[in-house]
Amino acid sequence: MAHGSGSSNQAMFMVPFLLYLLIFSETVDATTYTVGGSDGWTFNTATWPRGKHFRAGDKLLFKYDPALHNVVGVSSGGYRRCITPAAGAKVYKSGKDEVKLRKGMDFFICNIAGHCESGMKIAINAV
Repeated sequence: MAHGSGSSNQAMFMVPFLLYLLIFSETVDATTYTVGGSDGWTFNTATWPRGKHFRAGDKLLFKYDPALHNVVGVSSGGYRRCITPAAGAKVYKSGKDEVKLRKGMDFFICNIAGHCESGMKIAINAV
């Protein structure tokens, strides 16, 4: 009987331990990318994601002059048409915004007039 109880106690210890390892390993592997590289979040950044491999949990750091630009999370349609939803869109405007990527597609634009149309937008696919 005592042997069976020990196995149960060991299993009760291992499950939380393994969950901790999974959570911790994902945190350690996360990468922070500065959008636009040394130029930051500016015009013609639409091609910046090319050749990069993003994962869910990675972070995008948007650096820009908040007097001139902002960052808005949009849908794929908002990205294609450079349109911000009338309500519910998350607008970042600190000039140093960090966004954690979700699995799948994420779309960001600057919604200052003419900026998105000038390439101030990015589409990111996080696996």
